[in-house]
Amino acid sequence: MTPTIHTLTVEAIVLRHVEMGEADRLLTLYTREAGKLRAMAKGVRKMKSRKAGHLEPFTRVRLQLARGRDFWIVTQAETVDAYLPLREDLLRTAYAAYAMELLDRFSFDEEENRPLYQQSVEVMERITSLEDPFLAVRFYELRLLDLVGFRPQLFRCVSCEKPIQPEDQFFDPSQGGVVCPRCAPRFATAREISKDALRFLRHLQRSPFTEALRATPNASQRAEMEHTLRHYLTYLLERRLNSPGFLEEIRRGRQIGG
Repeated sequence: MTPTIHTLTVEAIVLRHVEMGEADRLLTLYTREAGKLRAMAKGVRKMKSRKAGHLEPFTRVRLQLARGRDFWIVTQAETVDAYLPLREDLLRTAYAAYAMELLDRFSFDEEENRPLYQQSVEVMERITSLEDPFLAVRFYELRLLDLVGFRPQLFRCVSCEKPIQPEDQFFDPSQGGVVCPRCAPRFATAREISKDALRFLRHLQRSPFTEALRATPNASQRAEMEHTLRHYLTYLLERRLNSPGFLEEIRRGRQIGG
């Protein structure tokens, strides 16, 4: 029989929280050591609480946890990285919300996945520091899909298995990848993707991030890349994501303002 663990020391990203009672918060954490955990921060909303500043969403923290009856209890909290530029830029906040919603939706309680934790830390750092986080977020989507077992096939037709040729193709989420023009009429959910947008997705999938940054998709290709991956992610989750709407609203506002 596996002994019950009564205390944990973890490094974690705070994904979200829910207000509980008059002063408590129920946190959803993604931890390096134990995957996704729910933890209660007691009294954190009181004026004198020393933990409040460490437990905001999208903060990377080091925590001491004790096992409670229903949830882990936060006994100590220390900030590792507050990602402060996120608090000063709504577009960065929206990108971070999207990345962390993906992490939340594609992870399971108390299932350790250290590579996924590391990718999530890295995308937060990149969203914080890069002038344009677009490629960082697309790179993260592809790495997350790899790590949770849904790597899209981008190099061969998922139907006939022939190598993809340099021509416009189709992507079918139900088949998990690219469908060539000859096979596409058999799949009602296949959507067209240009050869250039697909080329950039393939580049991101097979390259380390330093090489991925060399991609230079134009506005139309960026939209195709984003919509293709989001269509696939939504299909896998069987529900719409919440954060893309916020992201689109911020983008529209900037276009109008600019």
